[in-house]
Amino acid sequence: MAIADKLAKSRRALPNTARPTDRRDSGGWLAKIAPGVSKLVSKRETPENLWVKDPDTGEMIYRPDLEAALWVTPAGRHMRINAQTRLSYTFDNGEYEALDTPAVPEDPLHFSDGKPYADRLKAARNASGAKDTMQIGFGKVSDVPCVVLVQDFTFMGGSLGMAAGEAFIAACRYAVERKVPMVAITASGGARMQEGTLSLMQLARTTLAIQELKQAQLPYIVVLTDPTTGGVSASYAMLGDIHLAEPGALICFAGPRVIETTIREKLPEGFQRAEYLVDKGMVDRVVSRSELPDVLGALMSMLMDGKRRAA
Repeated sequence: MAIADKLAKSRRALPNTARPTDRRDSGGWLAKIAPGVSKLVSKRETPENLWVKDPDTGEMIYRPDLEAALWVTPAGRHMRINAQTRLSYTFDNGEYEALDTPAVPEDPLHFSDGKPYADRLKAARNASGAKDTMQIGFGKVSDVPCVVLVQDFTFMGGSLGMAAGEAFIAACRYAVERKVPMVAITASGGARMQEGTLSLMQLARTTLAIQELKQAQLPYIVVLTDPTTGGVSASYAMLGDIHLAEPGALICFAGPRVIETTIREKLPEGFQRAEYLVDKGMVDRVVSRSELPDVLGALMSMLMDGKRRAA
């Protein structure tokens, strides 16, 4: 008898209990002897976002620990956060009044770059829950009333378009109406290409809005976060009375790779990072996320000294 035939015969001779269990028989022996118990002891699924990878070391960080550290890793990396989180970290006790941002025409150029701009906007709104990249809040920072504008990089790379420009202008006017300082926390990859020249017009419009703050003798403080680049760095991000920056933030017009390719030279270590720009006089101070409210409060108190402040 061939070996294959002997093996087949031996399998047929095995008792039923020795045969492989049918995988389609859900629940196994526990379900047979105690129906319902298997559900109580079944394997629990671990949330996918319970651990976050450190971009510098590659180590996994327990998400609740990272949140408790204001999304600053043990290595000191200030990770990108959305606008709602940023506002809650900035205002006293995380309490603030959300101010409206003006509505603007959507997709005025009927632009498509392989995917219609209208669809990109819809996807970004579904993912973020926000209308656009800018969000405005009014409240107290270290007991000083102020308007805070936050640019959210998670919304289409924080790109500057008509909606963002109108929001910036609205924030300036809210500050003038309430006679309080304005803080702009920037994060952007530049102008929104889907709006063409209309996006570039916002550079001039936001600059004019800052003049309204200056005419009202109200402080305008900019907090530069990672990254602040392109047209944003060429306009309102560099027109503050005081410029603060988070540690390690990339702040530039053209990125380092573009420059290296153009001039064919290796750039200095840390080029265009916050610490480098402090040495070159473009940024006044690098401030950690945990210290930012206290620093902002002290600066605004000093700059508003002798001026009427809203209650």
